[in-house]
Amino acid sequence: MSTGAVRIVLDTNVVVSMIGRTSPNRWIFDKILAGEFMLCISNEILLEYEEVLTAKTTSEVASNFTDFLVSFPSVEQVQVFFHWRLIQNDPDDDKFVDCAVAAKAFCIVSEDRHFRPYKMNEHPPLRVLRVDEFKEMFG
Repeated sequence: MSTGAVRIVLDTNVVVSMIGRTSPNRWIFDKILAGEFMLCISNEILLEYEEVLTAKTTSEVASNFTDFLVSFPSVEQVQVFFHWRLIQNDPDDDKFVDCAVAAKAFCIVSEDRHFRPYKMNEHPPLRVLRVDEFKEMFG
C-alpha cells in the first residue's frame, strides 16, 4: 500500500464502468491495483457495489469483486460515524458523501447528476468530479 496514494470514493456507476478489461475507464482500476489510488469504501457502499454488479453480471462476479475489495491493500474500509444528508434528490447517494468525508478523500468520482450541485463544498469538504475531469487530473 502506498501512503502517497490519492484517496478516492467511486460511485457505483464508475465501478461498473471500470471493471471490463477493455473498458475506457479501466485505467482507474489499474491505478487502484498499482497503489496509486486508495479506494475508500464503507459497508453500505460495498453492499451497493455487490447488489448492482449482481444485477448487471452474475452473483459470482459480484462476490469475487467484493471479496477482492475487502482484502486488497489499496482499498480501505472506512467507518462512517456521521450522516451529512446532502443529496436531497437521491438520499441513497449520501453514503458516498459520508464515506468521502470520513475518509478525508480527495474526491468522489461520479457520473450521477444528483452530485452536480456539489462540485466543491467547503463544509463538509467535498469535491465531486466526473470521470473525464478526474482523468484530466490523473489519467
